[in-house]
Amino acid sequence: MKAYVFPGQGAQFVGMGKDLYENNPLAKEMFEKANEILGFRITDLMFAGTDEDLRQTKVTQPAIFLHSVILAKTLGDQFKPDMVAGHSLGEFSALVAAGALSFEDGLVLVSKRALAMQKACEATPSTMAAVLNLPDATVEEICATITDEVVVPANYNCPGQIVISGSVPGIDAACEKMLAAGAKRALKLKVGGAFHSPLMEPARTELAEAIEQTSFNKPVCPVYQNVNAKPQTDPVTIKENLVAQLTAPVRWTQSVENMIADGAVKFTEVGPGAVLQGLVKKVNKEVETEGIQ
Repeated sequence: MKAYVFPGQGAQFVGMGKDLYENNPLAKEMFEKANEILGFRITDLMFAGTDEDLRQTKVTQPAIFLHSVILAKTLGDQFKPDMVAGHSLGEFSALVAAGALSFEDGLVLVSKRALAMQKACEATPSTMAAVLNLPDATVEEICATITDEVVVPANYNCPGQIVISGSVPGIDAACEKMLAAGAKRALKLKVGGAFHSPLMEPARTELAEAIEQTSFNKPVCPVYQNVNAKPQTDPVTIKENLVAQLTAPVRWTQSVENMIADGAVKFTEVGPGAVLQGLVKKVNKEVETEGIQ
C-alpha cells in the first residue's frame, strides 16, 4: 500500500514551485487563483523572493501548502493514495489532496491559521527546542517538572527526536535539564513562537470558528491526523481534530508506525524538501521512500 505524506513549516526554499508554474498549465492556473484569494502575489515571493520573505508566517504556510497541493493535483490519475498524512501545516495539504477540502477552502484556512498563529506568537514571547537522543517518556517527565512555565512536547518526529514548545524561560530551563539527563542535544530553534502548545490557544479559538464554517467532505482514503495518529474518514471528526491540532502535539512517529501497521510499504513525500522521508526511515528503515518536488 502507498502512503502520501506532506511537509510542514520549515521546508520552504526560494524558487519553490517555479518549474511547476512555468511548465504545467493547471499549476499556473492554480497559482494565479491563489494570488487572487490571498490578495497578494505569493508566487513572486516563492519564485524570486528572499529567504526573509519566505520566513514570514503569512507567506511560509500558504507557500508550502500551495507547492504540495498543486504538485498532487498535477499528478492526476497517478495520485492514488491508500492513505495520507501531513506534518502540522501539512495536514491541510493532505486533506485537500485527499478531497476532504476544496483547494480554495484549504488555502483560506491555511492563510487564516498562519495569521492567527503569528498574532499568538506576538502576544507571548515563546519558542521551541529540538531534543535528541532521549526517550519520549524522559522528555515528557522533564517537561512536567517545570510547573511555573509552559513547556510541553510539541512534535514527536521520530524515535530519539522530540521538539518541545513553550515560554522562553521554560524552554531554557527544560534544555538544561534535558542535557543533564543525557540528551545529545537540546537546541533552541529559530521560530517565532511556541507552536503546538497551550500558548497557541488564542489561535486555536480563532481557527475553530473558520473551520466550523467550512464544508468538509469524506476523503478518498483515510487521513492519519496529528492529534491521535489514527486514520479518519468522518468529516466531523476530521474537523474536531484539525481544531485541536494547534495546541496539541504532532504525533508523527506514531502516525508513521500506524500507517506501516495498516499496510503502508512505500511513502511518497509531496512538496518541498525531504525531511519527512528522513523521519520515516528513522521510524522504520525497511520501508521505501521517495520524494516529488
